[in-house]
Amino acid sequence: MPFFRPLLTALAALCLAASAPALAQETTTPAAPSSQAGGAKAKGSDAWHHGLSLFGDVKYPADFKHYDYVNPDAPKGGRVRLSAFGGFDTFNLAIPRGEVAAGLNLIYDTLMSPSLDEPSSEYGLLAESVRYPADISSATYRLRPQARWHDGQPVTADDVIWSLDVLKKNSPFYAAYFRNVTSAEKTGEREVTFHFDEKGNRELPQILGQLIVLPRHWWTGKDEKGNPRDITKTTLEPPLGSGAYRIKSFTPGRSIVYERVADYWGRDLPVNVGTSNFGEISYDYYRDFAVALEAFKADQYDFRVENSAKNWATAYNFPARDDGRVALETYPTHDSGIMQAFAFNIRRPKFQDVRVRRAFNLAMNFEEMNRTFFYGQYARIGSYFQNTELASSGLPQGRELEILDSVKGQVPPEVFTAPYRNPVNGDNQAVRANLRAAMKLLNEAGWSVQEIGGRRVLANKDGKPFTVEFLLDQPTFERVVLLYKQALERLGMTVTLRTVDTAQYENRVNDRDFDIVVASWPESLSPGNEQREFWGSASADREGSRNLVGIKDPAVDKLIDQVIFAKSRDDLLAATHALDRVLLWNAYVVPQWTSTSLRYAYWKRFDHPSPLPRYSLGFPDIWWASSARAGAGSDADAPAPAPKATPDAKTAPTP
Repeated sequence: MPFFRPLLTALAALCLAASAPALAQETTTPAAPSSQAGGAKAKGSDAWHHGLSLFGDVKYPADFKHYDYVNPDAPKGGRVRLSAFGGFDTFNLAIPRGEVAAGLNLIYDTLMSPSLDEPSSEYGLLAESVRYPADISSATYRLRPQARWHDGQPVTADDVIWSLDVLKKNSPFYAAYFRNVTSAEKTGEREVTFHFDEKGNRELPQILGQLIVLPRHWWTGKDEKGNPRDITKTTLEPPLGSGAYRIKSFTPGRSIVYERVADYWGRDLPVNVGTSNFGEISYDYYRDFAVALEAFKADQYDFRVENSAKNWATAYNFPARDDGRVALETYPTHDSGIMQAFAFNIRRPKFQDVRVRRAFNLAMNFEEMNRTFFYGQYARIGSYFQNTELASSGLPQGRELEILDSVKGQVPPEVFTAPYRNPVNGDNQAVRANLRAAMKLLNEAGWSVQEIGGRRVLANKDGKPFTVEFLLDQPTFERVVLLYKQALERLGMTVTLRTVDTAQYENRVNDRDFDIVVASWPESLSPGNEQREFWGSASADREGSRNLVGIKDPAVDKLIDQVIFAKSRDDLLAATHALDRVLLWNAYVVPQWTSTSLRYAYWKRFDHPSPLPRYSLGFPDIWWASSARAGAGSDADAPAPAPKATPDAKTAPTP
């Protein structure tokens, strides 16, 4: 399963989304690696291990000094300025209410930490080791004795147990993510054992390694005014952390600055050597992507991932780029696939017929979009696991065919008879042929062009017109939808486009109040439990789940279980191919476009290891400031002053 950081920095979220370039940045939920203990057999082992990996043994031995891709002598200090979008009104990540500040994950440590040069491996951070039995019915983590909160108190087993409990109780997302964990108990002075409700789920031990541990004594204590803290409510009181950074200052909704903790307890751990090099990391908030681009060019922040092909081709011709002060680079992506698409809300009756959904795909002229808007930079997505070995191809054979035979009669018959291919447009003849095919499907589904109110419109047998609304949260996607709209209107549909602010968009999506939205689902090289969150029946009606489409299909559920309980890499590939093929032929989405490289621009004030790790750009974690121009932000030996809020200047311009 993909490595999941519950609170990615805004930059990291964009880096993941960048594998699916678009006209507007997409919010993506990163994803998490899976679990076999390093050095253990595939069946598991009750011995203690310093790392976990799905692909057999971990790369680094128990006595490793640092990751190969870091510079262990990287200088500490300097400042990096990043951008975020919208605003924030809380520092509480345990509840779904409020907008959590960008970068809040910087102040917390997890039980384990990922390696960036392995596709799905993690090594001990708060935990020094982990073990689980051969049937994978539980997992036990042993904490490091030196692990400390920023106030000097130790990180305890009680903190771990309490964190799991409050996250599951207060957040629908965490409740789903850790739903197979039935209980946690203290089984030693520094040991916590997690019990699972099913056996053989190879990912569950590693999912627990991603648990953000919260300070129980702080959250159950009192604030400076003597009022009890309440983890069920939003708060702008800077929380106590255990990570490499703490909050230094902030302006609610507008900016936040993190400073490196000079006496951070874990700074010399092998997983941390050569990382967290910047003295300060700051975020300024913007409400418009075009404004944010101009702010970057005006040297208001330092690093930008560019998801717009048009911007990449035309918007960076400015003096600082011409004279070499700004660099434009690309980074090949190796660690993930992506499905980015126009996603239907099939809870609505008009989208429940697969023929209607296939008609939408026939009407989308990607070739014209690529030529007109994208400068030929993209390729059409043809798999939920695009650009990886997990993508289905050809006709099913061998083990994949065996798996599909188990759901035969419950899936589209084309799964067995034809390789999935998106329709190709691009010239007038192809466009006309595809629109004719789309109309034929709509007619078969009970829709026909009728004269209603002096207009010829697509309507059902009761005379109800076919209307569809595209819901967006940024105007940068509008031009694509407007081109798509023209084709759909030729079929007789009544098409509207509505762009709303981020808060309204999130509320409508969470309430499932939409027809079609733009969505993306990143996939790692080891898919697993997150597939239930993406496509499983249990997540279809849960508020805030990633099952935006509303899929409730027993056959899909069975195929997801085949992925989760695969006993070998070959079995996993076969199960993933089968799942991919069924999702594609069900036409739950209209696939969009992708690239195999991440595009980024930055002011040349930083250095990084060479070569960079294979599976992540690693910015800003393994980069470092290369000159005084990167700002002060140096590490002070003395403890930093308490975090404070900057007065909210009402007359200040909005970013």
